[in-house]
Amino acid sequence: MIQRNRKETPMSNPKIGFIGLGRMGRPMASNLQRKGFATLSYDVNPQGVAALVALGGRGAASIEEVARESDIIFTMLPAHPEVRSVVLDGIVPHARPGTLVVDMSTIDPLATDEVAAAVEAAGLGFVDAPVGRLATHADRGECLFMVGASAENFARVKPMLEAMGTTIHHCGPAGAGIRMKVVNNYLAIAACQLNAETLTLAARFGLDVERTIDILNGTTANNGHLKTNFPVKVLAGDIEPGFQIDLAHKDLGLALTSASAMKVPLAMGAAARECLQLARSRGFGGKDFSALLDAWCDLAGVAAPRLPSKS
Repeated sequence: MIQRNRKETPMSNPKIGFIGLGRMGRPMASNLQRKGFATLSYDVNPQGVAALVALGGRGAASIEEVARESDIIFTMLPAHPEVRSVVLDGIVPHARPGTLVVDMSTIDPLATDEVAAAVEAAGLGFVDAPVGRLATHADRGECLFMVGASAENFARVKPMLEAMGTTIHHCGPAGAGIRMKVVNNYLAIAACQLNAETLTLAARFGLDVERTIDILNGTTANNGHLKTNFPVKVLAGDIEPGFQIDLAHKDLGLALTSASAMKVPLAMGAAARECLQLARSRGFGGKDFSALLDAWCDLAGVAAPRLPSKS
């Protein structure tokens, strides 16, 4: 873990561009602005830009404007088609030589390789720095970053990552960060589905949910979802998205596609993805991925369990 030195300032005070101000991107860009970095932001949703302007940042009218005026450009986008379009069509033709492009999206690793090659061929630098942890961590500036970059580019972007997060891992050269993220999300999402089934079974048995959680957290069944995410989300009755089931389904697909290309079997992951698809088909796709519990209880005809408010 790297703690930020508050006296440290980025060399020559680079101009920071930020493209993609969704549930994760907006608080991350906001933390950059609050911690002394001058941001120029763009999003197709003007409300996101307005939020950054209210903090003292500048809003851009286009991706091209961000590209022309920024030294380091962060992108936080839904999937690889958006990343390809924004970076290859919007940034690369308009950015100055030496501009550093930092993609924090969760996309196909082969798409990251393609984008990185095009960026570097244009005389720009590239870093992939996908994000671990949840949107609530982004709100508090507590993100975890898995970074793929040369040593030089890693040093260049590190002060900004420290402003947005508390834990930074340099995983290797460009492309290593997104591959680490795919591995991380594979386990996290598959475990979430297993938790949903476990608590559905406990509800069918008529077991007290608070007692069940205490016991599971005290044995080797313990996992991060049951300890930190489920109690403050679905078990508290909050299924509004921090991380949507639709996005979790997409990320499992990335893991399965990548594994297939490498001839690595992921049998449990394939089953988990179909379970998420079932939840999506029942209208839960836009809900938080902890709402897999509600989807499974709905399927089983069981009342979804909730913790007492005192918990």
